[in-house]
Amino acid sequence: MAKDRRDQAVRAAVEQGLLSEAQPVAALLDVAGIRASAAALRDAFAAVTDAPVLHAFAVKAAPLVPVLALLHAEGIGAEVASPGELALARAAGVPTDHTVLDSPAKTPAELREALTLGIAVNADNPQELARIDALVHSAATRSPLGLRVNPQVGGGAIGALSTATATSKFGVALRDEGARDRVVRAYLDRPWLTRLHAHSGSQGMPLTLMAQGIRAVYELAEEINVAAGRQQIDTVDIGGGLPVNFASDEESPTFAEYARLLKELVPGLLDGRYGLVTEFGRSLLAKNGAVLARVEYAKTSGSRPIAVTHAGVQIATRTVYDPVSWPLRIAAYDAEGRPKDGAAVAQDIAGPACFAGDLLAEARPLPLLEQGDVIAALDTGAYYFSNHYGYNSLPRPGVHGFATAVDGSVRFTTVRTPQSLAEIVAESGGAHADALTAH
Repeated sequence: MAKDRRDQAVRAAVEQGLLSEAQPVAALLDVAGIRASAAALRDAFAAVTDAPVLHAFAVKAAPLVPVLALLHAEGIGAEVASPGELALARAAGVPTDHTVLDSPAKTPAELREALTLGIAVNADNPQELARIDALVHSAATRSPLGLRVNPQVGGGAIGALSTATATSKFGVALRDEGARDRVVRAYLDRPWLTRLHAHSGSQGMPLTLMAQGIRAVYELAEEINVAAGRQQIDTVDIGGGLPVNFASDEESPTFAEYARLLKELVPGLLDGRYGLVTEFGRSLLAKNGAVLARVEYAKTSGSRPIAVTHAGVQIATRTVYDPVSWPLRIAAYDAEGRPKDGAAVAQDIAGPACFAGDLLAEARPLPLLEQGDVIAALDTGAYYFSNHYGYNSLPRPGVHGFATAVDGSVRFTTVRTPQSLAEIVAESGGAHADALTAH
């Protein structure tokens, strides 16, 4: 999110009452920024291949129907990994032929629905392939079908997110004894299996290691096509996982840098013979979102200033539990939403949850925050306010898209209404209050 647009939006959010005593947390999405990110992705791959490319947004990164609809309008489809995510994509109007189903635990019902709708499916393992065998033989389908493999090229800096390690739960482990031959045989036995899928990227993964994973999958595709005596595999799904820079406003690495690296290291994949599918998520949305929160109290403990806000673990779950892997930048604003000036003072930015570690930032140098000020947690457009953690029954915040005019005015639209207390009670069994006492 460009700083000038962000500053305008924060001021307008305060002035227009999006951030208030009644709603002390508000999430913002920069519509112009999302459009620009989608264009950058399209242009990056159009510059390196003439073959068809389906860019499918990883819905888990921002499972919000208006976001998926905006991305669809910008030529981006949907990569879904559950019945819920598929329902969101369909509600957003994403066509089934622009939808890809990936999940390591698909049920027969999920597979049946996908094949009926013509959604592309990447099987995770041989047992799932056997289920698809029965479905393909029992009914015609137009679904493109593939198999996910794990190139086992190694992990990145965040182990829990690394998908290409030796023991990853995803896909067929390609370097295990006999696995490669079994994969080739699986394709030769199934002429309708026309795609190959791998996802080796993640936050903390070097681009060169991501590209090595894609090269391994390309080499497997070539081997299968030679064995088949024809181009049986016509599309390679390269997944997503482009890391995001959480240290500054700079967008780095870029989609263009990654596409050029693939062109350099895996030229055969981009020579026009293979269609591509991508599944980027965080890199499309992260820098286009921010979470605003009012400073409810300013206090001191052990001589360290603490700003107690309403944004904590319910918003930034990964940051609170693993701050080293998931640091967030914090911007300080005064009570009117203007950028706050003053000497930098090391202070904690605390959330409202009832445990000591509920901190967005620790000993962070910022202008000294006071009661009534506003903080903005930056780069939070993906995996933050849309992936709520219900600690202390804290409500989901409202999400608002915004656009800025030439004159500096800001117009907001509602993406998701703030969760009400009645909704919290309802989803917590409010309609069944006497269910246990009735026995």
